[in-house]
Amino acid sequence: MKKVLILLVCLFTWQTVAWADNDKPIQVNQLPQQAQTFIKTYFANNKVAMAKMETDWLDKSYDVIFTNGDKLEFDKKGSWTEVNCKHSSIPAGVLPAAIQKYVSTNYPDAKVLKMERDKHDYEVKLSNGWEIKFDLKFNVIDIDN
Repeated sequence: MKKVLILLVCLFTWQTVAWADNDKPIQVNQLPQQAQTFIKTYFANNKVAMAKMETDWLDKSYDVIFTNGDKLEFDKKGSWTEVNCKHSSIPAGVLPAAIQKYVSTNYPDAKVLKMERDKHDYEVKLSNGWEIKFDLKFNVIDIDN
């Protein structure tokens, strides 16, 4: 009985590992419409190097990598979860106005290079090395250098 139980646990674990982290290259037109619109609106001049769909147990997400190194991540509905611009600031219109105002007031010489959001907060990385976390009402909740 123990051997059967161990065998079942091993099979389940192996199947879980095989199922998780299942990346599949896709075409940009296979992204959710909201993600396609975001790319056309804010990254129209960037050339896509690769787009992929990542499938986990119960979730799906999308990554788009451009030839200049910029990267976008989207959730299953096509809402952005990460915007990472390697050498330039995040395009105007992507950054919430309250975050833009805070950064320009407190770090006038810095550019926002990366922004992530989830259900709880926003996090931005500045060109001067600072990382600032905001709650959903755009109050600063953490600063790290």
